[in-house]
Amino acid sequence: MKLIYQWMLAFFGVIMTTIVIVGIAFTQYSTKTAYNNTWDQLEGYASVIEREAFKQGSQATLSKQFIDDSQAILSQQRVSFNFFNAQNEMVYPAPNSNVSVKKKYWKYLKKGQVQRLSVSKDSRQFNNDQDQLVVFKPVFYNDKLIYVIGVGSSIKNVKSGLVTMRKNLLIAFLLSTIGGILLSYVLARYQIYRISRLRNATHLVAEGDFDVHIDNPGKDELDDLATDFNEMVHSLNESEAEIKRQEDRRRQFMADAAHEMRTPLTTVKGLLEGLAYDAIPEEMREKSISLMQNETNRLIRLVNENLDYEKIRTNQIKLNQQTFNAVEALQNIQEQLQKKAADAGDTIVLEAQEEVAIYADYDRFVQVMFNIMQNAIQFTNDGQITVTAEAGFHETILTVSDTGIGMTSEQVKNIWERYYKADPSRKNTKYGESGLGLAIVHQLVQLHHGTIEVQSEPDQGTTFTLTFPDETVTTDAN
Repeated sequence: MKLIYQWMLAFFGVIMTTIVIVGIAFTQYSTKTAYNNTWDQLEGYASVIEREAFKQGSQATLSKQFIDDSQAILSQQRVSFNFFNAQNEMVYPAPNSNVSVKKKYWKYLKKGQVQRLSVSKDSRQFNNDQDQLVVFKPVFYNDKLIYVIGVGSSIKNVKSGLVTMRKNLLIAFLLSTIGGILLSYVLARYQIYRISRLRNATHLVAEGDFDVHIDNPGKDELDDLATDFNEMVHSLNESEAEIKRQEDRRRQFMADAAHEMRTPLTTVKGLLEGLAYDAIPEEMREKSISLMQNETNRLIRLVNENLDYEKIRTNQIKLNQQTFNAVEALQNIQEQLQKKAADAGDTIVLEAQEEVAIYADYDRFVQVMFNIMQNAIQFTNDGQITVTAEAGFHETILTVSDTGIGMTSEQVKNIWERYYKADPSRKNTKYGESGLGLAIVHQLVQLHHGTIEVQSEPDQGTTFTLTFPDETVTTDAN
């Protein structure tokens, strides 16, 4: 069964159940009210008879003439009177020993309690030829029961009004049924429309369209589902864009890597062939071997950077963190890079106290700082690279500033991404062939629960700021 019919049945069932319950309750209430009103009216007649038919000073004598007159007046309303003496014998309209009040009601009458009954024509409690509503009211004189007044009215008088009411109620029920069907269809159709929007949007997403958006006022669970759907599509759209961006960079990297590998491999192959056929003079052999070593190291570096990035990204690297003097490590890096800096006309300045403690993996810390300082040299000519180290509050703060070409805000935004190169024209330099250096740096700093920030403007230089938390903070973070 389709969902629209299921919801129609559900809505219709709720509506009709409510109507039936209200109808039954209203019918019962109306019937009870009609009976009580009739009994109240009959009890009023009985009170008038008690007051007027038994005159003061003659309480034991029944004024038959007044009762006959009252009977004549109320006959049009099908109201009749019966009187019973203290022995539960009918004395009016005529003595009849076969008609008497049942014992279970008589005992309450003797106690002065008015009885309201619905009696049938065969009950022999009232001189009647049809079903009636009856009120029995006791009359006392000197605290002694002398008579019981019975006032009855044909139950047809009450039922005729109830029949008319029930006919009107049936008509209202039929009209409500038709209205319930229409209302159920409208409600079900509206809900199906909302679900269909989600379904159609899902089909578009399945076909690769991630620009889908569903408007919703956010009032119920379906609107919440639409909101979640929009968030999902937005995430998919971002993921798709990221995948495409990474794929483009991967292709660029593969092209760059192929170019970078082909050049040293061609060089090594040519030199090996020259050595094999004695085509290289003896005095050039040492230089040729050195060149092959450099090219081989270049290939190894390219492969290692990719392996390092994948290991870091997949949490395959375990840090061996310890507290050591960051200044000594920075001095060693400064010495290693001194020649490269001199080749570019740069100077490296280290500004720090003799000892600044840092809690980190020594080898990975050196890798991070080496990459950043080497990156500064790569993009600075005839300038200065300034490195600082200082102790902060439960952390160690390091900065690497250069006076190089700087970067735009867009370049700063993307420098941590894999295969990204802020200056593609420098992709063939011997430092940073892969575009993975800063991506590795970013991952390693995060593994240390540290932070790294970059401030840069074109032609104004760049500043990297790194923080490494101390042992207490790192332990709590783990």
